[in-house]
Amino acid sequence: MTERQDDRQVTAREQDIQAVSRTAQILGLFGPETPELSVAEATRRLGLNRTTVHRYFSSMIGCGLLERVEESALVRPGRSILQLGSFALGRQRIMQMAPAHMRELVREIKVSTVLSLWGTSGPVVSLVEEAEHPTLVTVRVGSQLALDSSQAKVFLAYLPDQFNADRLTGSLPEPQRTETRRRIEEIRRAGMSSHVNHRGICVVAAPVFAATGICATIAAVGTERMLPAALDSREATALKAVCKRLTKEMGGTWPEGAG
Repeated sequence: MTERQDDRQVTAREQDIQAVSRTAQILGLFGPETPELSVAEATRRLGLNRTTVHRYFSSMIGCGLLERVEESALVRPGRSILQLGSFALGRQRIMQMAPAHMRELVREIKVSTVLSLWGTSGPVVSLVEEAEHPTLVTVRVGSQLALDSSQAKVFLAYLPDQFNADRLTGSLPEPQRTETRRRIEEIRRAGMSSHVNHRGICVVAAPVFAATGICATIAAVGTERMLPAALDSREATALKAVCKRLTKEMGGTWPEGAG
């Protein structure tokens, strides 16, 4: 690589960083006191060139970050921002509401329960309620779960972006890809998943829905002796009941035909 090419790459990176920074500055102007904004107002508050602000407005409208207010020159946050905000609020709410339900579930079924949220490419363990049992099976908070885990398959069955779900399962090697997709179809019919791994650990997982779609999974985790794998067991029924109650509290809807 020549020195001139290297300089061009550095300049391109700096321009990308500047573009992200200015986009964030524009979005930061909105708030309870400023639900809508004009080019002139954004120009004045940011101290930027009017043409530059207009160009950013046009680009942000094009990708859904902003939208035009009907019959005016004003703009407001667009669908992408509203969706992201709803998603973030849903994550906060489920983390506040789930612990009490999970503690109640642990007392009833006598095994640990695990709440996972969807990360960039799979479930991340975000909350654990451990059972008081001589044999303790648990999972570490912050653990990234594999795409073939029960929790991941539940997410993949119900993610709003099924194109992304297909892309993720498509990255799995055969025959794991085919088996995972088969299990996802079973989950859509049953409303939940169970799996016993080679170490004899059983995981039974079910979804929790908010108004925007699936927001979390809750799983019961134990040994085969502690936790039956059957989806009509007392433990699985109790887990599903908790997830349905949380779904109702989150303003979500349990899918028709799912168990």
